[in-house]
Amino acid sequence: MVKEIIINSTNEETRIAILEDNKLVELFVERPEFERMVGDVYKGKISRVLPGMQAAFIDIGHEQNAFLHFSDVSSSYQDYFIDYEEEEKQNSGKSRKKENEFDVAKNLKKGQDILVQIIKEPISTKGCRVTTEIALPGRFVVLVPGKKQVGISRKIQDNKERRRLRDIAKQIVPAHFGTIIRTVAEGKQERVFRKDLNKLMDTWKKVEKEVKTHEAPALVYKDMAMASSIIRDLFTSDVDRVVVDSRKIMNEILSYVKYVAPQLSHKISYYKNKMPIFDEFKIEREIINLGSSKAWLKNGGYLIIEPTEALVSIDVNSGKYIGRKDHESNSLKINLEAAREIARQARLRDLGGLIVIDFIDMLESGNRKRVYSELKKEFSKDRSITKIEEISRFGLLEMTRQRVRPSVLHSINEACPVCKGSGLVPSMNTAVSNIERWIQRYRSSRGDRRIVLHVTPQIYSYLNKGKYSRRLNLMWKYWMKIRLVKDNSLLIGEFKVFDRLDKKQLEIG
Repeated sequence: MVKEIIINSTNEETRIAILEDNKLVELFVERPEFERMVGDVYKGKISRVLPGMQAAFIDIGHEQNAFLHFSDVSSSYQDYFIDYEEEEKQNSGKSRKKENEFDVAKNLKKGQDILVQIIKEPISTKGCRVTTEIALPGRFVVLVPGKKQVGISRKIQDNKERRRLRDIAKQIVPAHFGTIIRTVAEGKQERVFRKDLNKLMDTWKKVEKEVKTHEAPALVYKDMAMASSIIRDLFTSDVDRVVVDSRKIMNEILSYVKYVAPQLSHKISYYKNKMPIFDEFKIEREIINLGSSKAWLKNGGYLIIEPTEALVSIDVNSGKYIGRKDHESNSLKINLEAAREIARQARLRDLGGLIVIDFIDMLESGNRKRVYSELKKEFSKDRSITKIEEISRFGLLEMTRQRVRPSVLHSINEACPVCKGSGLVPSMNTAVSNIERWIQRYRSSRGDRRIVLHVTPQIYSYLNKGKYSRRLNLMWKYWMKIRLVKDNSLLIGEFKVFDRLDKKQLEIG
């Protein structure tokens, strides 16, 4: 598989695209007013403690308070560790956390200062989610202040290598600090870890100094900008090239890579062509398609992707596909292609929470298992945590996918001021009915029979159409004079009413 990272920068935003075999699979967008927050550390102040919700709300200086669940509070609020030991140790750790939740509720006090790290960006009306278990990521290791455990990335599967890395970590990590060995560390020598670890220790000392010198709420550690953090986390030996259209960002990336992984420097290049970089790599048209609920499959089928407040529904349709075999075989072929595209779209759109997929019905259990297996295989490429159930007897597949940032659609789009995000606007009949109801309320409370009605050009034409127009009908029905004014500044469905001199706007409930 060919993997590429393409970075586009303008004065307004930086966009980072991840391509696999020339297909866009992930997109990140960062703007000055919409900076990446995951990983940032704050000295916060407890605003509220809600034992019934098993949570506290923390003032970190944002418009919305951060959400701290008791399960994200370490046994000691000064112990900063995320436990990434083996799975059985994680499970036992969760049990101990549950036992300590009562103590957490008892000890957390309103007005108390607390050190927290953002683990999930604010989404919609929800504030960011935080933890007291601080982790500072480097290229090869993650420093976890406050504990002694050593964790190894599960993607490093060779037991001999895992033991070697664990032994190195135990020798070089200072007392009262834990560490997580990242996947990219496989095969690296001790000096590489020492270099990375020393840099992280310097960072932690700066954090401690900031905590002592600033009053809460205060930002005490800012993680890398998005482009740099993606290079840190995703630019591994299996990436074929990184192409950047900004010399400034390219130089920043080169400087970092020469420090941590100089053998990868030759893969970074500057894009010089006149055609916009995202056009050259056929990324721009993919971004345009993100705004559509319909995603086409290669074989002519398509997906309908509908995010709602509670879940994301994905419907698989045969569309233009005309198979040459029986219905069962045709359904299997479409569903297998759909499974691959669903995994790509989930990563690309950053779909999160509960996802319900309605595949085309298949009668044979073996075929349903094939589709389930294909979906699991494709989602194994996803860095987000996913849990996938088998297809139910109703033909539905339920799964969950972790999301730590808002959907990319919210980064590149704003809610429509007309439909307020619903995707719907008033029909012509509804708009005119709203006008008539206004007139009815006005006539029931006022005596003046002359008004000036400002409407959109479409409503203007609709009300004046025909010899016996709707405007005349309203005038006769309510026995008043209505002068229409075409107003291009009004949104769909909007109207304004003024007095007979067209100076004072009239309002009525």
